[in-house]
Amino acid sequence: MDFELENAVAKLEDVLAGFKAVVVGFSGGVDSTYLAAVAARVLPGRTLAVTADSPSLPRDEFDECEKLAAELGIQHRVVATTEFSNDEYLKNDGLRCFYCKSELMEALVPIADEHEAVVVLGVNASDQGDYRPGQSAAARAGGRFPLLEAGMTKEMIREHARALGLPNWDKAQAACLSSRVPYGTPITLETLSRVERAERYLRSVGFKEIRVRDYGETARIEVGRGELLACAEMASEVDDELRRIGYSYVTLDLAGFTSGNMNRSLARRPRA
Repeated sequence: MDFELENAVAKLEDVLAGFKAVVVGFSGGVDSTYLAAVAARVLPGRTLAVTADSPSLPRDEFDECEKLAAELGIQHRVVATTEFSNDEYLKNDGLRCFYCKSELMEALVPIADEHEAVVVLGVNASDQGDYRPGQSAAARAGGRFPLLEAGMTKEMIREHARALGLPNWDKAQAACLSSRVPYGTPITLETLSRVERAERYLRSVGFKEIRVRDYGETARIEVGRGELLACAEMASEVDDELRRIGYSYVTLDLAGFTSGNMNRSLARRPRA
């Protein structure tokens, strides 16, 4: 472990040690898994991982959360969130993530209060600079971001997660299914189901970094830059399967996978 990483890990442990107990927002991604694993070491018996279940969480990801928590011996709880009953969330404007994280915190804070704990989320230093209104919502509700406070980047997290033997240290970045829908297009269960089935198929044939952006009749596929050629070579098969799922047109984004890609449209909108 190099000095920079060692120093960041020590800071992370210090931050966590300052809490009586923690409730970790647990999505099954490498960030929340790493945070939960380190917290469980620093605060044994005082770390609870909580997964928020809603239609925007793919079923494969939900199953992975339960499996990971059991494998790592971390206390785990599932709570249903109600963002899909919020019309402001469903209309999918630039504040969708704000409403989502607000709903999440409404579910997590009472659990934290039960355990005299603090809600902690897996925001890291590499997340800074992108448009993240959800982070603001979580902070307003009292959420803390220990990875960010320790200055840990995504690369650092993966490196230390690997050293700790976490099984998902190299897992591709994930995001809720609603992030696949362009801002201004209402979120529907039908749309999210179509996206989920399309992405599950693409993973089943070997693609690792995947987003299927849903534009109604059109699917825009993003895969890792190193996977673009492979996807193009499977064009006929991919087109057939996504048409079967419900798309009329299937396109491949030549720029490859880009996290937060939909935020570009917000940057182009005129300011009031």
